[in-house]
Amino acid sequence: MIYLKTDEEIELLRESSLLVSKTLAELAKIIKPGVTTAYLDKVAEEFIRDNGAIPACKGYEGYPASICASVNDQVVHGIPSEKAVLKEGDIISVDLCTLKNGFVGDSAYTFAVGEVSTEVKRLLETTKAALFLGIERAVEGNRIGDISHAVQTHCEAAGYGVVREMVGHGVGRSMHEAPEVPNYGRRGAGPLLRAGMTICIEPMINMGKRGLRFERDGWTTRTVDGKPSAHFEHAVAVRKGKADILSDFGIIEDVLNNQK
Repeated sequence: MIYLKTDEEIELLRESSLLVSKTLAELAKIIKPGVTTAYLDKVAEEFIRDNGAIPACKGYEGYPASICASVNDQVVHGIPSEKAVLKEGDIISVDLCTLKNGFVGDSAYTFAVGEVSTEVKRLLETTKAALFLGIERAVEGNRIGDISHAVQTHCEAAGYGVVREMVGHGVGRSMHEAPEVPNYGRRGAGPLLRAGMTICIEPMINMGKRGLRFERDGWTTRTVDGKPSAHFEHAVAVRKGKADILSDFGIIEDVLNNQK
């Protein structure tokens, strides 16, 4: 069942989602060569709790950490570890959720660690652009397939693989609600978008083949060919005329731009 949110509920969702963005911005300050993903997890959990929220990922279906930290060919759901030390030229996708005032915020951002190759920069730029193309279609009267098709066609035109096994989703009082929001599909297909729907759009795009495989931990996924993967996610409220983005990359990018 798809739950439509009131304006008051959407504002609570916005508060949770903005806390996710602020947490990602805190991590942006410390992502550099030599840092472990376990340290990123520690900083994120402390910041979330200090701001009156709960890290919603921790304990979700047994997940052991507060963030998902996926490096290079890891697609999503990488478990933070003391052994995972960031190196110059890596990329790391950080995906996290906060629970505050009964609503879950959810967003993800892929960071460059130091200087990355031109090829990798292009992957990041294309994936982020695809997210915003999908968001443009998240308006009342369209269908989920309109979002999916926009993401897929942009990324495949650039020669990238669009992950099929992992998809976006509804968000609200639960981390994962109906409907699913795939990053591939046909225009005009899927559930009708109505004002008050709140969804997470999250392209997961591989530099090479679209396939992925699971590691033995049951969570971490990797590209089948070992090539890098990028992941960007926004929480969005469907409105008439124009989608309402509830999370905010600007908070993160202010930090990144100040480091240059």
